[in-house]
Amino acid sequence: MVPPMNHPGDKNVTTRFAPSPNGLLHMGHAYSALFSARHAQDRGGRFVLRIEDIDTTRAREEYVRAIAEDLRWLGVSWQEPVLRQSRNMAAYQDALRKLRDLGVLYPCACSRKDIRQAIAGKPHWPCDPDGAPLYPGTCKGRDVARHDVAWRLDMDKALSALGAPLTWQEEGSGPAAERGIIAARPQDWGDVILARRDIGVSYHIAVVVDDAAQGITHVTRGQDLFHASAIHRLLQRLLGLPEPVYVHHRLITGEGGRKLSKSLADTSLRALRAAGMSPGELKRRLGF
Repeated sequence: MVPPMNHPGDKNVTTRFAPSPNGLLHMGHAYSALFSARHAQDRGGRFVLRIEDIDTTRAREEYVRAIAEDLRWLGVSWQEPVLRQSRNMAAYQDALRKLRDLGVLYPCACSRKDIRQAIAGKPHWPCDPDGAPLYPGTCKGRDVARHDVAWRLDMDKALSALGAPLTWQEEGSGPAAERGIIAARPQDWGDVILARRDIGVSYHIAVVVDDAAQGITHVTRGQDLFHASAIHRLLQRLLGLPEPVYVHHRLITGEGGRKLSKSLADTSLRALRAAGMSPGELKRRLGF
């Protein structure tokens, strides 16, 4: 059950729901949208929608339309305008230029195969919080041709540029019930990619730029992104962007505790609707 929230009105509070249009929304998305909208509503604030469609190889317009249709069926409304990431590329490139000027980016020509080969025979090679092997630094300090490359964050230089300890305020709950002032550890992610070679940007850059542009005061999202907040706080500090409060919520899982996924064809809201489920029944099932 989602506990009731009794807070004084604060019209400065702004939350967002930011789905990617690469598939149909499922129950996990419904929970996140309802949670985020309610978090703003209970505080007399604003709720906005963002379409995270920077990955043009997977985004589809029919899914953009389906997102709006599903949210309206749920009874979720949002303030206009809707931000489309695919139309905001200039802002992301400006942020990347600022990071290059700070000297904390470097070009990387490595493929996934190159990385696998570089760490082959090293069974205890460290991994990031998502379980992916940390980048071994193959291209760091090398003279790499700057065409058809990714751009990575030089984590050592980025951390040395900080003038104070890096933290964030957590008003939700992390996977291990973390709450309050959280000490950020971006170094656990290593030299992350901030600009993919195929689309010229990454989720990490886009999300911090967009949260600032939309005036997001409370980032409401699933616990699967809890640890990524460390990277986002680092980028906010480097780029001089506002620091939001973070409110991570539980995940809706399938059989065996597996996270719901569009790619695994979990039951979509459209399918539930077609099967006769009402918005009220779904909300009750989700604890609202």
